[in-house]
Amino acid sequence: MKNSLQKKTTPYDLFDAFDDFFMPAFYDEPNALRTNIKEGENSYELELEMPGYDKDQIRISLESGYLTVSAKKETKEESKDKHYIRREISESCQRSYYVGTDISEKDIKARYNNGILSLEVPKAAPKADTSHQITID
Repeated sequence: MKNSLQKKTTPYDLFDAFDDFFMPAFYDEPNALRTNIKEGENSYELELEMPGYDKDQIRISLESGYLTVSAKKETKEESKDKHYIRREISESCQRSYYVGTDISEKDIKARYNNGILSLEVPKAAPKADTSHQITID
């Protein structure tokens, strides 16, 4: 996937539209979730690696054409260990993908199994040609 900040050497690359479609909002984010994207006939399937998270710790939202996946878990332990009185561990991650404004949350299907979050995002229907002939008086 190309970094969107790189200068493009050709006026139009066929893969630019695909890359930009799934370009995360924060491309170089260190805690970005690893994602595989497969193109099907009518949809795209995203597979995100999310090991160590439970299903109830994952949130998926769609706002202004951006599909955002986030997860957060916190662990708090009280201990009488010599070194620790209390230990708190907090982990979180988030990644956003632009899927377009023609997609609604009811169109997206999500499954979580063995640390892999699978999302099925339908392809946007092609827009009808709206050009019309204008008559000259």
